[in-house]
Amino acid sequence: VVTTYCPANNEPIASVRQGNLEDYEETIKKAKEAWKVWADIPAPKRGEIVRQIGDALRQKIKVLGSLVSLEMGKIFVEGVGEVQEYVDVCDYAVGLSRMIGGPILPSERPGHALIEQWNPVGLVGIITAFNFPVAVYGWNSAIAMICGNACLWKGAPTTSLVSVAVTKIIAKVLEDNKLPGAICSLVCGGADIGTAMAKDERMDLLSFTGSTKVGKQVALMVQERFGRSLLELGGNNAIIVFEDADLNLVIPSALFAAVGTAGQRCTTARRLFLHESIHDEVVAKLAKAYAQVRIGDPWDSDTLYGPLHTKEAVKMFLDAVEQAKQQGGSVVCGGKVINRPGNYVEPTIVTGLPHNAPIVHTETFAPILYVLKFKEEEEVFAWNNEVKQGLSSSIFTKDLGRIFRWLGPKGSDCGIVNVNIPTSGAEIGGAFGGEKHTGGGRESGSDSWKLYMRRSTCTINYSKDLPLAQGIKFQ
Repeated sequence: VVTTYCPANNEPIASVRQGNLEDYEETIKKAKEAWKVWADIPAPKRGEIVRQIGDALRQKIKVLGSLVSLEMGKIFVEGVGEVQEYVDVCDYAVGLSRMIGGPILPSERPGHALIEQWNPVGLVGIITAFNFPVAVYGWNSAIAMICGNACLWKGAPTTSLVSVAVTKIIAKVLEDNKLPGAICSLVCGGADIGTAMAKDERMDLLSFTGSTKVGKQVALMVQERFGRSLLELGGNNAIIVFEDADLNLVIPSALFAAVGTAGQRCTTARRLFLHESIHDEVVAKLAKAYAQVRIGDPWDSDTLYGPLHTKEAVKMFLDAVEQAKQQGGSVVCGGKVINRPGNYVEPTIVTGLPHNAPIVHTETFAPILYVLKFKEEEEVFAWNNEVKQGLSSSIFTKDLGRIFRWLGPKGSDCGIVNVNIPTSGAEIGGAFGGEKHTGGGRESGSDSWKLYMRRSTCTINYSKDLPLAQGIKFQ
C-alpha cells in the first residue's frame, strides 16, 4: 500500500493498494483475452467507443482536473488542460478510425495486386510519468485502441489516484457497451511491475515515458527479446532569441516555457540563448516578469505557479543551484526554497555560465533557467544541438532565411522545432517526440498510429500464370 501525498502541503490524500506480480499476471491474461474481442470490432466502431470515452472525460473534466492539481501539484487550469488534451485526442482518433490503412501499389507482374495491410500489434503496455498523469496515457490509449489494440497501463506510483480515476471512467464506457473492461487494464505498481512489462514477450509494444536513465534500461530489456518500444524520455530544451526578435512575444514565451508546471514538463525551456546585443535588456524584463508570478495552492484559480511534485525534487533543485554557482553562474532571481508548507521553490534565473557548463548540459526537472550569451547564428544553432537530448527547441526572429535554415538540415536537431512560440505547449495534431537521448518515439498525431500496428506487404496473384519478380525465369 502506498500513500499518495499532496505536493502543496505534503499531507496524505489517500492510500492505494499496488499490484504485485500475481496481480500483473492475472491482468495481462485478461487483457490478452479482451483483445480477441476488441480486434474483431471494425475500426470505425472502435472509434465510436473512443468517442464515448472522450465524452465521459468531458463530463468529469473539472473534477478530474482538480484531482490532477491535488495529487500532481500542477495548477488547476493545467490540470483541466491535460484532461482536455485526452478529450482532443479521442476526437482525433475517431476520425482516424475511418482513415488508417495502406496503399494499393502497382505490381510489375501482370495479374498481380500489391497491397499494404495494417493490423494491430495486440497488447500495448503504457508506462507514464507523474508530470502528465492523464494526457500521456490519453495520447497512447486513444490511438492504440482505434488501431485494435488492448492496453495495459502502469502510471506513476505518486499519481495512483489519477490512474484509478481515469481507468474507472474508461471501464464504465466499455462495460456500458458490453465490452470487457480489461481492454484498458491498469496495474498500479513500482519498478517490479515496470520491469515485468519490459521483459514480457506477451507485451507487443511498450510505450515508456520517463527519464533517459530508466528509459535506457527499459529499451535494453525490450530489445533483448526483440520487442518493440516507443520511448519519450528527457529534454534539455533551448529558446534562441535573435536581435530582431519581438520582445513582446519573447518575455511571456520564456516565462511560460520555463516556469509553467513549475519546470516539470519534458518540453520546459532550460536554456535561453540571447544575442549579446539584447542580453541585459531581456534578463531585466524577464526578472521583472518572474517577480509577478502568482505562487499559491495549485487548485486556486488565481495561481500561476504551484509546488514541485516531491521533496526529492526540492533537493535536486537546491543541488543544481549550488552546482550552477560553483561553475561560475550568478543567480539573478530565485534559487531558494519558499518558506511555506509543501514543496515550493522559487522560479530561478541563472546567468554567466558558458554554453557547455556541466550543469547546463544536465536536465534538472525544476524551474531553473540558464541564460546564455551568443554572437553568431551558426554557433548558437550548434549549441542548441550539442546536448544529449533532442526534444523541443524555439527561435525568435523575423528573418525568413534564418527561419528556414533553423527548420533545415543544419538547423535544430529536435523532434519539435518552433518559431516565435515557446518550447512547451505542443498540439495533439502533430507527432510528439524527440531524437537522440529523448528516445526517438512519436505519439499522438500525424502518422504516429503506425507505431501501434504491424505492416504486411501482401501480393495476390489473380491470374493463371506465375511470372516472377525482376523478370527471373525459373523453368
